[in-house]
Amino acid sequence: MIKYALGIDISMKSFHVCLSSIDSVQQVKVRSSSSFSNNSSGFKSLHQWLQKHYTNASLPLVIAMEATGVYYEQCAMFLFKLGYNVAIVLPNKAKKYLQATGLKSKNDKIDSKGLSRMAAEQSLELWQPMDDFFYQLRSLTRQHQSLQELKTSVSNQLHAQQHSSCANKVVVKQLKQLILNIDKQLKEIGQATKSHIKGNVKVAEKVDKICTIKGVSILTVACIIAETNGFILFKNINQLVSYTGYDVVENQSGKHVGKTRISKKGNGHIRRALHMPAFNVVRYNVTPFINLYERTLQRHNIKMKSYVAVQKKLLIMIYTLWYKNTAFDNSFHQKPNREKEPVTSSQFSFAEAVLNHPQQKNSASQKPALHKVINRRNIAV
Repeated sequence: MIKYALGIDISMKSFHVCLSSIDSVQQVKVRSSSSFSNNSSGFKSLHQWLQKHYTNASLPLVIAMEATGVYYEQCAMFLFKLGYNVAIVLPNKAKKYLQATGLKSKNDKIDSKGLSRMAAEQSLELWQPMDDFFYQLRSLTRQHQSLQELKTSVSNQLHAQQHSSCANKVVVKQLKQLILNIDKQLKEIGQATKSHIKGNVKVAEKVDKICTIKGVSILTVACIIAETNGFILFKNINQLVSYTGYDVVENQSGKHVGKTRISKKGNGHIRRALHMPAFNVVRYNVTPFINLYERTLQRHNIKMKSYVAVQKKLLIMIYTLWYKNTAFDNSFHQKPNREKEPVTSSQFSFAEAVLNHPQQKNSASQKPALHKVINRRNIAV
């Protein structure tokens, strides 16, 4: 054996586990399987069960589990604090892997076995929990987004009632009152978000510098850093772009050329938060975003496609300003008006270079001799 792997398929009330091992010829063997309740007592029972079946402690053990809503977080945190190597797998990735193995049936026991095999065969990236500060900030920003969506839904209902042929006064009154209550809660959650950011001096300093981009608010930056844990797990820009679903997906094979679009397989909260700021930076003619918008619009004449490109550019800019801890400088992205550079002799022919040389221009007596030199040069060529 060279490695142990534990797969956990978790749900709201319980979770199934499967412990496997893999040897040097890549043969996976199931060691044991069980199920526990999704609570603190179940986590302790899982730890005791692992100590019983994880017999060779000299071999590495990797625990793989799906990111099932928020139901996996308590179990993952419990195992992480005990020192286990935990890997969180996206549900679509686990689903595609199980389909590739040829499994046709699906239940919790099969899924845990598939996750165990996946962790044994692959080198999964280990999970690290978010900081408590960003966990609290994420709760605030997601609540703000939920209230915004609720307000949009209620406003649409009110609009339909007011323009209906048989409008009900009681319904209209309740909808108006509900909108007022939502506005009040939005104001409270916005103030709570700003206060939470100001509670961390370093984060507040970086957020203030990022907000120097005209059209970007504190709530937008708060959402992005909350969903990315302050960009701590991202090693480069490509990882961030892929995480947010802005990576480009091509559809081309032979003579078939399909549409090129973004994957949208990532964090939708960030894409939603960047929607309005992209409009703002274009409206306020902020460089370099307005340049990107005009250039891409001229190419394909699709406004929304250009705005998506601005969103991606804005995300990269926020990431850069965060790590460099600098404010946005609009003049930095503007091309300076450079003076016309003197033309070098390499851009002339030999004759023109000699005649245009500064020393020869001021010496009229040497011009006949120069012409003789030029003529001899041409003859030689």
